Amino acid sequence: MKSRKLYISNNIKLAKKIKCDGIYISAHNKILYKYNQGQKKNFEVLGAAHSTNEIVTKQKQGVNYIFLSPIFKNQKSKKYLDIIKFNLLSLNTKSRIIALGGINNDNMKKLIMTNCIGLAAINFFKNEY
Repeated sequence: MKSRKLYISNNIKLAKKIKCDGIYISAHNKILYKYNQGQKKNFEVLGAAHSTNEIVTKQKQGVNYIFLSPIFKNQKSKKYLDIIKFNLLSLNTKSRIIALGGINNDNMKKLIMTNCIGLAAINFFKNEY
């Protein structure tokens, strides 16, 4: 697998069974279960959030990384956070924050002003590379 990590979405039983590197918990998943409890030492729990309530839910679920989105305007969503609201929301958690949504060449430099440790993008990489 060329040292790539494998994450399963919203299915802890399958993730355990096939010994994944971690699990991804979508923003729609509100089940208050500690997904990292009883897992191998380097098992990672990734989660998505769009609001303070969802960030609190992800913390209760034991996530290590939160994909906070959408940070910038994009085609999929009329609402977006922008820099100030993104930073205010990211202050509500000890989890590491990853920026997601609407990232392109024009706003890439704005990410320096955020509290994120990284970025995730689909269209940006699809269009650029």
